[in-house]
Amino acid sequence: MADDSEGEKPETWENATRLVRGGTMRSEFGETAEALYLTQSFVYESAEKADARFAGDEPGFVYSRYANPTVKMFEDRLALLEGAEACRSQASGMAAVHLALMGLVRAGDHIVAGRALFGSNRWILNNWAPRFGVETTLVPGPDVAAWRAAVRPNTKVFLIESPANPLLEITDIAAVAQIAHEIGAVVVVDNVFATPILQKPLQLGADVVVYSATKHIDGQGRVLGGAILGATALLDEAYRDPMRHTGPALSPFNAWVLLNGLVTLDLRVRQQTETAAALADLIAAHPKVKACRYPGRPDHPQYEIARRQMTGGGNTMIGGGTLIAFDLGTRAAAFNMLNRLQIVDISNNLGDARSMATHPCTTTHRSMSEEQRAEIGLTEGWVRLSVGLEGAGDLARDIQRALDAA
Repeated sequence: MADDSEGEKPETWENATRLVRGGTMRSEFGETAEALYLTQSFVYESAEKADARFAGDEPGFVYSRYANPTVKMFEDRLALLEGAEACRSQASGMAAVHLALMGLVRAGDHIVAGRALFGSNRWILNNWAPRFGVETTLVPGPDVAAWRAAVRPNTKVFLIESPANPLLEITDIAAVAQIAHEIGAVVVVDNVFATPILQKPLQLGADVVVYSATKHIDGQGRVLGGAILGATALLDEAYRDPMRHTGPALSPFNAWVLLNGLVTLDLRVRQQTETAAALADLIAAHPKVKACRYPGRPDHPQYEIARRQMTGGGNTMIGGGTLIAFDLGTRAAAFNMLNRLQIVDISNNLGDARSMATHPCTTTHRSMSEEQRAEIGLTEGWVRLSVGLEGAGDLARDIQRALDAA
């Protein structure tokens, strides 16, 4: 068969084509689906070949803790979608966040981060990094002046989570990146809520993008995974040796699942976003809801910022994402609402094909003190809803019924 793709440049492909074809490597058997290479190590034709492979003088794989063909296909496909030079996969999203930060700092360095973060991200900054002599200043994410005021002579990293977990706070990535680059700091963006479909942090000035691939990229509740993306030189300098020697490797099986999850990512995220927008309007209008946060609604406090940057790299906003947060006033009301759901699951996960709702104060942000939660406006009445792929009418009925009972 003639090679009709001769001359094609994958970086010019549309997202849909990148997600189906990007990074594919076929063996001599010519398989249609990507192969799953369940191997720990590799063999060499001779001792000289092994020497050359380990020295980097000859291309190829040496050990699956370093690299693996299936894992590389996942990394190459995600990098193509993100518009990044390179991707380094991790065993989980938190492994990705941890390495993304700690690979850039050493004792005596300083990190500035938005204070609205996933609970485990806050734990790394508040409890783990200080053990190694790294200090952190937490600032209100939307307050650009606060980011500038927090800068010290030893500031090395800015960490942004936007939209932030769990109340969907939006940070102006471009504005904060400009401040960071003026002092030579590296900007790390946790883009898990927006996904690479809705937001392209590298185009907005970020240097490093991290994902929990467990979320939308798998999107079907099966495996854990994470990823760090950026320029090849930066990723090699900051992360190559820590990855090789500390072992946060993504398993080939999980990589294979995530690789196939990417095929439908664009379709899933767009459908989930469309449904989420409709449900956000329903929730916001309910008399028992004290407040509703959805980045696609004009009443979101940072709607204008979201409208500028959640465009998937284009010129117009694609949507506000798959997550909604709403306040029912008290823990009792929130629990009552959650317990009345019949279709939506109570679960702390998100980005899944199945709709899920959780009470952040007692689950995802439980490790934060009451004072820390108060800093970001997270009180006992808040519920976080992750919208799945069920019928919009069925979800609306389920949520309406549960809200009525709250």
